[in-house]
Amino acid sequence: MVSFKEFWTKKTLLGLGLGQFLSLLITSTGFSSSELARKGINAPTSQSFFNYVLLAIVYGSLMLYRRQPLKAKWYYYLILGLIDVEGNFLVVKAYQYTSLTSVMLLDCWTIPCVMFLTWIFLKTKYRYKKITGVVVCVAGLVTVIFSDVHAGDRGSGSNPRKGDALVIAGATLYAVSNVSEEFLVKKADRIELMAFLGLFGGIISAIQISILERKELQSIHWSAGAALPFFGYALAMFLFYSFVPILLKTNGATMLNLSLLTSDMWAVLIRIGAYHEKVDWLYFIAFAAVAVGLIIYSGGDKDEDQPCAEIVDEEALGNKDFEDEASYSRRTAGGSSKTRDASKHESATSGIGENLLLENKNEG
Repeated sequence: MVSFKEFWTKKTLLGLGLGQFLSLLITSTGFSSSELARKGINAPTSQSFFNYVLLAIVYGSLMLYRRQPLKAKWYYYLILGLIDVEGNFLVVKAYQYTSLTSVMLLDCWTIPCVMFLTWIFLKTKYRYKKITGVVVCVAGLVTVIFSDVHAGDRGSGSNPRKGDALVIAGATLYAVSNVSEEFLVKKADRIELMAFLGLFGGIISAIQISILERKELQSIHWSAGAALPFFGYALAMFLFYSFVPILLKTNGATMLNLSLLTSDMWAVLIRIGAYHEKVDWLYFIAFAAVAVGLIIYSGGDKDEDQPCAEIVDEEALGNKDFEDEASYSRRTAGGSSKTRDASKHESATSGIGENLLLENKNEG
């Protein structure tokens, strides 16, 4: 039983604070995209472009400073960049058709997709507790869709069902991107991943902007109200990309998932306070379902990590015992060899002494 003092540690406080910071960053990206949609600005790729530029400049500079050889093939990062760009494009595009709250909740579709992909390609095993959590989350997602259909005339967007479909498609690409990043982080490292993701993401975004959004950008009447959401979105995404690995290292994926869950709460508060919109009652049921599902899902980490920790401990103890036995054998062998050498030396000395006595007798 963990006491309150043991739980309320510096590490936990740091995790809670950083988790809520990341949650607010995610909410701010949704707020920025929703503001641009309200102003009639439809340039989703352009919003993500500045984030990739920042990633390429900052982490590319660190990578050039280190001057280390590549740990993964460059075309892996090219494919990852394409998937990440299109995932961001679809999710940001969805703000043109559906509500901020729907986008935030439907983003949770990434979790079951990640579980399926890691199970297939990375051979990750999941217990029933995690699967139960995913089922509850999916039930909440279905409730969101029905809520948008039921409350289509309450400021939920021009085409809620189309927006929901775009979010689900984008969340699926996010899942592919996350699993690919997990593979590349294990094969390469974080700085290399962020640098090439920024480089190829920026190049792909620039090509897509020139094809799909050039006229849209030319028609925008640039002002502080139009420029600030653009740069706010890019800065929030850059900070989110940069700080997520820190939370994962200090507190693990459970804290990250539970912290990002509160972004839905911030989204509802923004919708009620800033937009003065009415929230359909089904949203609260959906939020509760997603919250319970994510808690069940995150709670399974401890059960699964414990056996792994025990196996690692047993292997470490086994290796230590083996090393101790080997060291003892080496010491024993060394001592035996020294004893044998001493015996040989004594035998040789005594033999020489006996020969000298015989020679002296013969001479006498």
